[in-house]
Amino acid sequence: MTDLKFEQKRSLSRQEAADQLTALADALREGGDAELELGSGTLGLRIPDDLRSELEVEIGGGEIELEIELKWTTTPARPSRSRPATTPAKPKPKPADAGTAKPRSKKRTAAKSP
Repeated sequence: MTDLKFEQKRSLSRQEAADQLTALADALREGGDAELELGSGTLGLRIPDDLRSELEVEIGGGEIELEIELKWTTTPARPSRSRPATTPAKPKPKPADAGTAKPRSKKRTAAKSP
């Protein structure tokens, strides 16, 4: 189930489309809390540093469709449960014979003729 969905379909001039993309680019560049003017309202978003993207182009039926999709998680990143950086990890002890096998040497014996 979707927590929130906003969808807007309208005709734009090329300049209006560029202005909308520029506003989105500025919000992405700044990150953090961003506000986008969308039609008669404003959409507030929290934009993290890392995003996933998808670009799709479809040509058919006399039209070109360009979709730019950006995704990010709404949950904060969990801290890792690894050891603190100040404590070096100790190497695991190896069994006495581990990694000590020597490759077999290939001995060729000359065949004796009868």
